[in-house]
Amino acid sequence: MEEKLGSYLVKQGLLTAEQLRDAVREKKDTGQRLISILNGRNYVSEGKLLAQLSNLYRMEVVDLDYVIPDRKVLDRIPAEKAYHYEVLPIDVKGRYLTVAMVDPTDISAIEDLRFITGKEISPVLASESSIRDALDRYYKMEKGLAEVKVEAATETKELNVEDLELLETGFEEDIEETKLRADAEGGPVIRIVNFYIADGVNKGASDIHIEPYEKHVRIRFRIDGVLREQQIPPFNMKAGIITRLKLMAKMDIAERRLCQDGRINILVGTKMIDLRVSAIPTLYGEKIVMRILDRSSLMLDLTKLGFGEVALKKYLKSIESPYGIILITGPTGSGKTTTLYSTLARLNNPDRQIMTIEDPVEYNLHGINQIQVHEEIGLTFSNALRAFLRQAPNIILVGEIRDSETAEIAIRAALTGHLVFSTIHTNDAPTTINRLIDIGVPPYLVSSALILIQAQRLVRRICPQCREKVEADPKLLEEAGIPKGTLPDNMIFRGKGCPNCNQTGYKGRIGLYEVMPMSSDMRSMILKGASSDEIAKQADKEGMLTLRDDGIEKVKQGVTSIEELMRETVSF
Repeated sequence: MEEKLGSYLVKQGLLTAEQLRDAVREKKDTGQRLISILNGRNYVSEGKLLAQLSNLYRMEVVDLDYVIPDRKVLDRIPAEKAYHYEVLPIDVKGRYLTVAMVDPTDISAIEDLRFITGKEISPVLASESSIRDALDRYYKMEKGLAEVKVEAATETKELNVEDLELLETGFEEDIEETKLRADAEGGPVIRIVNFYIADGVNKGASDIHIEPYEKHVRIRFRIDGVLREQQIPPFNMKAGIITRLKLMAKMDIAERRLCQDGRINILVGTKMIDLRVSAIPTLYGEKIVMRILDRSSLMLDLTKLGFGEVALKKYLKSIESPYGIILITGPTGSGKTTTLYSTLARLNNPDRQIMTIEDPVEYNLHGINQIQVHEEIGLTFSNALRAFLRQAPNIILVGEIRDSETAEIAIRAALTGHLVFSTIHTNDAPTTINRLIDIGVPPYLVSSALILIQAQRLVRRICPQCREKVEADPKLLEEAGIPKGTLPDNMIFRGKGCPNCNQTGYKGRIGLYEVMPMSSDMRSMILKGASSDEIAKQADKEGMLTLRDDGIEKVKQGVTSIEELMRETVSF
């Protein structure tokens, strides 16, 4: 069949007889398919070759960038077979399985696939490069796991022999820890741990969750704020994987009853990645969560975080104040650290001394003095803050206000000529004031020191490559609390799903911001003991957009969806 292809290409004037002879000779020497050799030698461009194959075999050509097979379809062909034959299953209908192939004349491949799947194979054409890209996209982890399972079986037998030797020498108490260490240092375990870390980084995950259950281990990546399940590892490698990560994070592998924290620095490709590792004991073993801190992905430009024009002007004006305190509030994972680091990067000039106390220090910022909290030796937020004041800084960042002592010291620092930034956990900007008073800060200090409070959330962006305009569902608008006439022509945007966003319709995240500067009226209200609702009404009167308002604006602009707005904000 390949001889027919070669003759056809010569006849079409796309290949010379001499080039065909050279290619056929290489095919005999290497065993490669003729199509691959022609591609490799650049005798015929991939596009032209694909067109000629389509004409010759009267076969459809598919663009795999616009075809996303269902996972159940992909599972019909094992990863090792898909790589071996360079084929990708893309659809199944009745007794026919449609398979994209580089070489549709490979009868042995078709027969083998028919035997494996129990389906009649209906081949379609796709370019060699697109199939290889798709195989890596859909099968790479599965292929790696399959290889690891084979290695793991051998390693397990070897470890059992070592255990017997330990029993004979009388060191029974050391068996468990020794076996755990041996499991963790085995080749398959190292490879599988590296697979998950690299895959998480490459997919843009912010966290990797490893959760042991009675009969399986669940692996999930948090991507754009949403947890997504991944390929599961062999169950008999559970202890080895967890121990490997604890060793890398410099934790005590013999202690499995207490919570532990650690840190891993690892090079993934050309990126230096920091992993904050947390281990907690659960019913079926230790659960590991790794927060991925990718220095190269840190956005340090305030203008690109998602601030509205008016909110950004208010925030930029406030951070240029010579003294006072600015508070950023929001739940874990709402982008507070990014906002603060971007702010410090903007203020970081040679004529200013900037000092931070954090738990932990997530990213290293050049030209800024950063200190890590170590409560076990007495280096707490409050103690470090007291020491800072003797260092004559211009700007201070306190990672988090957790208690009245830290809050009061931070506020007093703000009143003595320092610009202080910090975070606090509250639901919105107005309730932050009463939160400070509730933890014991006198109202007159809150009123005097506060410059601005900002609440924020992160919502997923609609994928720009598959974004489309659709009519809004009236029931959805009512459920979201969006008044009629708010959206132009009652139209909204949504992502229909594409390869760029892995069929989710979303790609990346953007912030929602509620920026509340302190006015003289607000300061008076704080001194008089005004409630959060009264402060919120005053902020609204002064033009503050709530998180909800900012979210509705971003829905109107087609940046995010109503579903994301409802997920991250509250309608009253």
